[in-house]
Amino acid sequence: MARGKLITFEGGEGSGKSTQASHLVAHLGGQGIEAVLTREPGGVPFAERLRELILARRPSSPNTEFLLFAAARCEHIADLIEPVLALGQWVVCDRYIDSTRVYQGRLAGIDDELISMVEQKTVAPVFPDLTFILDVNPRIGLERARARGELSRYDAASDAAHRTVRQGFLDLAAGEPKRCVVLDGGETEIELAGQIAAVVDRRFLGRF
Repeated sequence: MARGKLITFEGGEGSGKSTQASHLVAHLGGQGIEAVLTREPGGVPFAERLRELILARRPSSPNTEFLLFAAARCEHIADLIEPVLALGQWVVCDRYIDSTRVYQGRLAGIDDELISMVEQKTVAPVFPDLTFILDVNPRIGLERARARGELSRYDAASDAAHRTVRQGFLDLAAGEPKRCVVLDGGETEIELAGQIAAVVDRRFLGRF
């Protein structure tokens, strides 16, 4: 049985990741491909409890936050991502390693070497096959986040922080162009969903 694919969605707050991840799962289902939709931090019960803790307040040390994310990811991989991929099903994940690289690395200042070392011990066997980075003007993203309701502490960060996050994702994409596809998150929901489906069809399903 062929191993499944792991596709991740990344981007700043309000860029449309969750919505587009759901659209992709529906598209894959229409192609006869079983796909599981999940998110980070979270995805499995223990990691969801860590998510509540992480989003509630900022720890005194950035290292604490980084390690909480790493712990949640370990559980997510062990309990959901790896077993699903091994069954030949696909996983579509709203945020994954690149969010850690940007938010904890670029924004919070966690050393790249530490992030890389933890990745090697936790993520190496389940690296994304494809990552969509939805790029949107932070002002537009924040307007969308506000429309959803209460802002998380990440949504409520300063304008400068949101600009740093945006540039961090663009820099990651430039460094890994084979894995990362940058799309305009300001497009309409349906237009963007069509672009994403077309990329997946070309890359994995041999459809042009």
